[in-house]
Amino acid sequence: MAKYQNKYRSESARATWWHYGWAGAYFITICTGNRDHYFGEIISEKSNKMILSNCGVLADIFWHEIKNHAKNVELGAFVVMPNHIHGILILTTDSVVGTGRDVVGTGHALSLQSPPPPQPPPQTLNEIPNKSIAQNRFQNQGKNTISSIVGSYKSAVTKHANRLGFEFGWQTRFHDHIIRNDAEYQRINNYIESNIDNWKNDKFF
Repeated sequence: MAKYQNKYRSESARATWWHYGWAGAYFITICTGNRDHYFGEIISEKSNKMILSNCGVLADIFWHEIKNHAKNVELGAFVVMPNHIHGILILTTDSVVGTGRDVVGTGHALSLQSPPPPQPPPQTLNEIPNKSIAQNRFQNQGKNTISSIVGSYKSAVTKHANRLGFEFGWQTRFHDHIIRNDAEYQRINNYIESNIDNWKNDKFF
């Protein structure tokens, strides 16, 4: 399982050739601040069981609310762990246009992307020609990108934890991985679903 963890990308080192508003499946990991166990604890009886704290309940509820607040989003496997969450977000349609992407195939299988088309000359002194997808992304994330969805989720959990007087905080960044094909999707799905059972071997333990 460690090989999947080694593929996590921090938000500051994301794929510059990919726009995170494009349709696809994304493996998301978000850690608590200092990896403190704000979400509860795992107890061992006949099998491991995650006992959610109040903040853990909020993390669970608001993840499942994502589909009610973001357009064209489906939720894959999801788990709340003591100090992080894992989940799969599926954008079913592109939320950005005109970025020169050629999509091949259907479902969770994603093609390598073609480079963006040439940019028109700048219209004002403030416009910079030939921006990369990454540069445009950080300037304007859009309303239905992975960054905006995860940001809204984190804000909702934090807001309600503070409102209810619970001690809580997120790590500033989150980890994402673009799921390339059906086989990888299934492997990551299985990893998430077995995460509680494998807690003692988890990198976040």
